[in-house]
Amino acid sequence: MTVPTHHPGDTLLIDYAGGALGEAASLIVATHLALCPCCRLNVAEMEAVGGALLETIEPEEVDPACLEMVLARLDDLPPLPRAPRPKLVCQPAEVPLLPEPLRRYVGNDLSRLPWKRLMRGMDCYDIPLASGSERRGKARLMRLASGVGPPHHTHRGIELTLVLDGGFTDDLGQFARGDLSVADDSVRHRPVADEEGCLCLAVTDAPLHFTGALGLILNPFVKF
Repeated sequence: MTVPTHHPGDTLLIDYAGGALGEAASLIVATHLALCPCCRLNVAEMEAVGGALLETIEPEEVDPACLEMVLARLDDLPPLPRAPRPKLVCQPAEVPLLPEPLRRYVGNDLSRLPWKRLMRGMDCYDIPLASGSERRGKARLMRLASGVGPPHHTHRGIELTLVLDGGFTDDLGQFARGDLSVADDSVRHRPVADEEGCLCLAVTDAPLHFTGALGLILNPFVKF
């Protein structure tokens, strides 16, 4: 079970580095990495560990002469200077409003997207994914006006929410640009957009489950 947090847990980053995530989850993690240098560094280190582990796998047999040739060439190379490791600050990088991983799906102009009104002050746009990948998760842009949010709900699966602009506040805390909220069936919350409103990317792998009396009305109509 993933622990709700402002940043993705190690399990989520490991799954991303190992290529184990579906298209929707990969999209939101890649977009988060564009905004979070610390998480980019973590993924790079995980990929380096994965590369080192690959070196321990029993190799296929090759021509011994080929191996000797490669080793001889390596011995002739001068050692590379060790570059100092840059000090990174965990603050969103200066990147466009929509980072590149997301722009490939939705373009640059949000006003041209066919937004769908969910309720007053809350619009969404379902991001088209490759055929069949919707079974592993859905991705959508959410646009909320100041003080607006969905009803209280919990989750039948995992909900990932990345803030692209503005921010929102819920039972887990306050989330601003670049923050990634991870919520599961242990979380019951109602995200509410901050004063400046909120634009976010949300990914779910199962329908939300609305709670309280309103849930009795809404849940029969909720579709994944």
